[in-house]
Amino acid sequence: MGLFGKMFEKKTCSICGGEIGLLGNRKLEDGNLCKECARKLSPFFSDRRRSTVEQIREQLDWREANRERVSAFHVTRTLGCDTKVLLDEDAGRFLVTSTSRWREANPDVLDFSQVTGCDTETRETRTELRWKDKDGEEHSYEPPRYDVDYDVYVTIHVNVPYFDSITFQVNDYQIEERDSVEFREAERQAGEIRDALTRLREGEREKVAAASAPKVARTCPFCGATTIPDANGRCEYCGGAMGS
Repeated sequence: MGLFGKMFEKKTCSICGGEIGLLGNRKLEDGNLCKECARKLSPFFSDRRRSTVEQIREQLDWREANRERVSAFHVTRTLGCDTKVLLDEDAGRFLVTSTSRWREANPDVLDFSQVTGCDTETRETRTELRWKDKDGEEHSYEPPRYDVDYDVYVTIHVNVPYFDSITFQVNDYQIEERDSVEFREAERQAGEIRDALTRLREGEREKVAAASAPKVARTCPFCGATTIPDANGRCEYCGGAMGS
């Protein structure tokens, strides 16, 4: 069968079993994926072509389970402007979304402990300015002139089986001047996101370290007994508060 014959050959989605229409196939390493199933994958996932059918099934199961995490998510703090980082500080979780109806979009809900780092970056877009002669022909200036725009990005590095980073633009439109109020505000928002996630990640790690630290017997200041404080930091004999 020739190239065009294979192009028009009917294909079946290896996940849902449905027929894939023309130009609707998303190729996997050992199968095919329809557009509908592809839409259910994480928006931060970018390694589809090298993924097996089984790996895609596992991710879709993970994404379906994520709906419960979204349902239980309670926003305690919002960071960012167009694309937002929503925090549930009580549950130790966060999500990144660019839609106001985020519960319907099923955004990935991650634990603070899954953050491995956070970076900010300013990217320049340089467009050469050219002039036209009387015949409408364009020419470069000597020396060349450029229009420079700026965008501020945040990259959150994470420990997730299906992707290792979340990168998004902080400003919702290009910034024309680096020393402008808009640029400083975008940098402030990016720094706020970075600092918040870094602090929350370290807080979670400190909790884990404290929980795994060996318990040491102490003398109760109330009854004089030597004991190890319970989970509430109280003496097991008299109930006095000994602290953690």
